[in-house]
Amino acid sequence: MKVYLSVDIEGCAGITHWDEARKPHPDYAEFREIMTGEALAAIEGARNAGATEIVVKDAHSSARNLILDRLPADIEVIRGWEGDPFCMVQGLDRSFDAVGMIGYHAAAGSEANALAHTLTLAAIEIRLNGAPASEFLVHALAAATVGVPVAFVSGDAGLMAEIAETAPGVTRCAVKQGFGASTRSMTPAGARAAIRDGMARALRNPGSPMPLADHWRLEVTYGDPVLAARHRHYPGARHSGPRTITLETDTYGDVLRALRYVT
Repeated sequence: MKVYLSVDIEGCAGITHWDEARKPHPDYAEFREIMTGEALAAIEGARNAGATEIVVKDAHSSARNLILDRLPADIEVIRGWEGDPFCMVQGLDRSFDAVGMIGYHAAAGSEANALAHTLTLAAIEIRLNGAPASEFLVHALAAATVGVPVAFVSGDAGLMAEIAETAPGVTRCAVKQGFGASTRSMTPAGARAAIRDGMARALRNPGSPMPLADHWRLEVTYGDPVLAARHRHYPGARHSGPRTITLETDTYGDVLRALRYVT
């Protein structure tokens, strides 16, 4: 079994403030360790389920966060950003059997996580066919275009509630819950145990890829109207409000390419 793991940080156990996710800040080192520990737990769970090949994408900010020396010798890690429209699942193709997403978080505009966002902080809301688009949704649909299911997701409780509605077959693991600028969280050790167990269970029945629509309507709303004025010039986009652009297409790949340039 060949498994792809995409690892973010804002949905990891305990993380509560942006300082803890940003490299220059002293608090970052602790949460880099926690992120790495959760990735390792997912690797162990995948192996327990029979995975023989594992690729890990460091998918937070610089994409240079995971402590490589803590990871097993027989996996591969994708670091940095190549510009691939698949973004947080860069390099995913039909050779993989399943995807796991670790440390994922609620969508831009959500109250479920003080660190909620989608892709960047420029957009205060992104919608796909009218529904708020989280990084989970964007990349689960990307995986579906190559026929690969998302089997497991860990992160905040707000995201898990979204997934329960949009992709109920995905195994979910909420490691924390947000309350305004505060969190109630598992300890890192507790989160690792839950992720290890959840990943193993998920891969025993990874499910099916998310269904793809015949037509896509992408709406991006920015905090700054200047950004909407600028990005309306993206091919196919139009200014649909003072701070919003809209793009419509029949191909999800067009959505992914647009998101690389307008967020």
